[in-house]
Amino acid sequence: MVTRFQRYRQIADVLVKYGFGILVEEVIPGGERLRAFRKAPEEKRSVYERIRLAIEELGPTYIKFGQIMSTRRELLPPELIEELQVLQDRVAPVPFADIRPVIMKYCPNLEECFDIIEEEPVAAASLSQVHRAVTKDGHIVALKVQRPGIVDLIETDLLILQSLVTRMDSIFPDLRVYNLRGMVEEFSAQIRRELDFTQDGMNAERLKRNLQDVPCVKIPAIHWRISGPCLLAMDYIEGVRIDDVEAIRSLGLFPEEVADIGFSAYVKQIFSDGFFHGDPHPGNLLVTDLGEIAFLDYGIIGVIRPERRRVFVDLLLAMTRTDVAGVITALGKLDVHIGPADLDAVKDDLYVVLLDYREMKLERVNFAVAIRGLTDTLRRYHIRVPSALMLMMKVIVMVMDIGTRLDPSFNFDQQIRPYLIEIAAQQRLSPDNVTGAVRSLVDAAEGLLAIPGNVNETLKTLSEGTVTIELETRDLNEIVGVIDRTSDKIIVGLVVAAVVVGSSLILRVADLPVPGYVSVLATAGYVVAVLVGFYAVYRVLRYSRGLRR
Repeated sequence: MVTRFQRYRQIADVLVKYGFGILVEEVIPGGERLRAFRKAPEEKRSVYERIRLAIEELGPTYIKFGQIMSTRRELLPPELIEELQVLQDRVAPVPFADIRPVIMKYCPNLEECFDIIEEEPVAAASLSQVHRAVTKDGHIVALKVQRPGIVDLIETDLLILQSLVTRMDSIFPDLRVYNLRGMVEEFSAQIRRELDFTQDGMNAERLKRNLQDVPCVKIPAIHWRISGPCLLAMDYIEGVRIDDVEAIRSLGLFPEEVADIGFSAYVKQIFSDGFFHGDPHPGNLLVTDLGEIAFLDYGIIGVIRPERRRVFVDLLLAMTRTDVAGVITALGKLDVHIGPADLDAVKDDLYVVLLDYREMKLERVNFAVAIRGLTDTLRRYHIRVPSALMLMMKVIVMVMDIGTRLDPSFNFDQQIRPYLIEIAAQQRLSPDNVTGAVRSLVDAAEGLLAIPGNVNETLKTLSEGTVTIELETRDLNEIVGVIDRTSDKIIVGLVVAAVVVGSSLILRVADLPVPGYVSVLATAGYVVAVLVGFYAVYRVLRYSRGLRR
């Protein structure tokens, strides 16, 4: 088992070897001690090629990380994407003596399970290797066996990756826009799923069910009796790589028909099922002598919910129609957030991309140009994109590349548009949509029917005087003061009015036998009341004029 310290040392050695000593000094703990060993980069190799070579030498965790990052066209430069796409997940096989104990965990007595197990693997990758075997009941199977010790190595590497991106975020603040921590967390979950071969088998069976009505598509059956988290047994399939045009012709098949089969299968997976094979490189797609396309390796699977599939369809239709507004609307529904400051610039760039795509000559039309233009635009403005969207775009581009290799006249735009229009119509009339529309109508009707009852209840509450009104303001004291002053003025007005009325009555009955001083007091009160009244009117008018100013 490799310790974390030993692994740090190995990583530092590889990075220094390929001319990234400065990165070692800045990011790896204790890396400054390697200053003397910093190596100048090789002049014949670009920085992106050296990154790819370093990743290959660092081993399975970093190879897998590089392969997943090759889908993030909205984040990384095109030159780096091209290098990451050629990462080869091939390593020297483990001796069968080391592999045998893993198989025996599920078949303690190999002689009771198999007639033959070929010790020489037919394929070897960083996480596993495949051996051909024949079961006791005569089935020829492929045994995908997990490499011993790989789980410990990957867990150590994941801890190191998390540590490195944390240090990079603190040392290089400009990198935070790429959300490196989020990418490592997402990658950690992905590679742990790939280490569970049971999940691979379940993915294969779901693909098999989804594609059972698609002609000329083959998914191998899983033999669960001799399978588990570290061993997956499936039917062995003979075939040629899908990109080997001459081999396909030698089988008496037409490459153009194979391209159509593969295209139809992926359209169904992505837009009808929302569950698609996420790694369609030519080594994972075989063509049998019966003209069937066999899908292999189910570790990377794309999942798209129904509501997202509808938006994906709208996005691709808008791109084929050069509808920039439609593209922006669809991106927004897919949680691609474009800041107001960048919106006009993004629209202008997208318009140029889609215009260039539309104005190409027919024989040069390739929808991959539009997709790459879209992702390049998003990268320029540092706009984050959900991984499901980028995986779908990666798969579409890879399918297009294979299609044009099999059939140089393969035109994705002409092929996909009828499918998209039909799928869009089906989705709008799908049971889920109809059910949702009916539910919305029922909710709206219930709301309308509840209005009279709600109004009646409100009026009843008002009539009972049980309504509580809460007033929130920062100047509540000022409001109270205004109310106090207003009430004082009202009281003064009432007193003045009472004095005036009383004095007037006394003066009106002056011919009655009343003492003389009473008449004098009434007259004096009358005069004072009039003066106070005039003064009050004067203050009110002056206050009103002040407010108007």
